[in-house]
Amino acid sequence: MTVFVDTSVWYAAADRDDRSHERAAALLEQHAGRLLTTDHVLVETWYLAANRLGVRVAEQLVDGIRTGIARIESTLLSDLEVAAATRAALPDQDFSIVDRTSWSVMVRLGVHEALSFDRDYSIYRFGHQRRQAFTVHS
Repeated sequence: MTVFVDTSVWYAAADRDDRSHERAAALLEQHAGRLLTTDHVLVETWYLAANRLGVRVAEQLVDGIRTGIARIESTLLSDLEVAAATRAALPDQDFSIVDRTSWSVMVRLGVHEALSFDRDYSIYRFGHQRRQAFTVHS
């Protein structure tokens, strides 16, 4: 079964000083061959890594993901529309646009498991009357 990978796990796996580094590496290894991410997450991951670890590390990280660690799904215009609708439906939440488009992609593809250290993945609900939750491995 496919598992979605959020920026928080990609980054922690790359940063040996991150408190979640070992856990991130273990999660990625445990789910190897089943990993999915989006182009938006890839860009966010590069930006975060470039600012904290340097451009060279960011390029290596993204190249590794891009060349086979995970399948990369393109975010569609419809995913941006779903993200906007999510924001309108849940105005009290500060979910990022990358998280909201990620959740749209996950639902669109029927992927209900995620690797994330971002608690928003555990808060978000989807489906009929927003009663479904993702299984989040952290």
